[in-house]
Amino acid sequence: MRKIFSLAMCGLLLAPALALSACGGGEERTKYTIRAEYFPEERRLFAEMDASIVNPSDNAWEELRFALAPNAYREGAAFAPVSELYAPAAYYDGMSYGGVKIVSVEGAAGYEVCGEDANVLAVALEEPLYPDETADISLTFEVTLAKINHRLGVGERAVNLANFYPVLEQYGEGGFCDRVYAPYGDPFVTECADYDVTLTVPAEYTVCGAATREEAGGKAVCNLQAENVRDVAFVLGTEFESLAGAAGDVPVTYYYLDDGDASRTLAAACDSLSYYAETFGEYAYPQYAVVQTDFPYGGMEYPMLSMIARDLKSGDIPLVVAHETAHQWWYAMVGSDQYNEAWQDEGLAEFSTALFLDEYPAYGGSYADMVAASELSYRSFYSVHTQVSGEADTRMSKPLTEFSGEYEYRNLAYDKGVILFDNLRAAAGDKRFFAALSEYCERYGGKIASPADMVACFHRNGARVEELVTSFTEGKCII
Repeated sequence: MRKIFSLAMCGLLLAPALALSACGGGEERTKYTIRAEYFPEERRLFAEMDASIVNPSDNAWEELRFALAPNAYREGAAFAPVSELYAPAAYYDGMSYGGVKIVSVEGAAGYEVCGEDANVLAVALEEPLYPDETADISLTFEVTLAKINHRLGVGERAVNLANFYPVLEQYGEGGFCDRVYAPYGDPFVTECADYDVTLTVPAEYTVCGAATREEAGGKAVCNLQAENVRDVAFVLGTEFESLAGAAGDVPVTYYYLDDGDASRTLAAACDSLSYYAETFGEYAYPQYAVVQTDFPYGGMEYPMLSMIARDLKSGDIPLVVAHETAHQWWYAMVGSDQYNEAWQDEGLAEFSTALFLDEYPAYGGSYADMVAASELSYRSFYSVHTQVSGEADTRMSKPLTEFSGEYEYRNLAYDKGVILFDNLRAAAGDKRFFAALSEYCERYGGKIASPADMVACFHRNGARVEELVTSFTEGKCII
């Protein structure tokens, strides 16, 4: 997610379906085949999903656990999708509710919706799923969309369909990781999988994120096939305009609702995509889109698709685009535990934006300006908290639910993250620093990397930075 400021593929490519891959390799992965239809009058998405689940662990699984992110939007949810600070902007027409209903599960011994906040679908298997084996199940579900400017919802001028389907939870040392929603940050940690998603909408809708489109009987049937990606998302709307460009051989499209300088926004997307590819490693996908949509914060990232908020100030748009584009590397391609280590992708994406501005100063600001602004913001945050409560919890490594609010989250995940990576650059020197990030990108493309994995990349390139990193993440350093 884009830094919270202080206080797609939209038109469709009429071409054969694309197999989109985050990195090479022929390893067997989980596959989701989803057939969905959106009914705007009811704000309802009806879907059938066939899931071919691969067990990559060393343990036998007797059940599968799927995250149910849409239930954060239901009435009475204990963990709201948006904070009280941003709720008035998000709920543009008063409070509205949604959620997901599991209609049926086939190929299983049973199922239940459970978890701390109805956030988990637990599916009991008919027989254990052993390592490297595959289990096939089929789910039917309905998602009701709240009227909300957010990742998932009916906005004022567009519909965002992100994190709308049940998705297998990450499996860790303690088993499947149940994670509740959080009103700040991105409360999703998912392994890469293969997707084949067909979405049917009224013909007047553009489906941002789809690769193919066919129309008949007043409806449009759109399809996306994507291999080895972390998730898929779409934006729907009837008012989009578009501009097309390229970053090298990669087609780049900007779809917008009311941008007074759309050509500059498109240029920022193309330039940042090119810069990051040259700096960190080749862009893994065949195309990229930026979509201006209804969103309460600056923006949101998904593989090949970045959302930016419709109400951004014109001067902020290129910075948000550059940040979200950086997430194509630090989230989409290289995953991390953004629930417990938000700094690992947000701090690095914000730092990458600073690097980009030094090469493209015409978009406003510079590397030095961004680092200085981050230091000023962080020190102000520290001063306020110590004066009010006598101390400040400056740990960067902690669950999203432990942040006290937007202000703390922004300063620790983004601003302190920028300061950390600036210190890493100074300690390692440019040659070792950029070599380490390039290795990080190559080694962990399509995977989920831990902070220790990142540190190891620096070590292999001759920079011993573990103590520096832990002093930041554990809140021991003084800035």
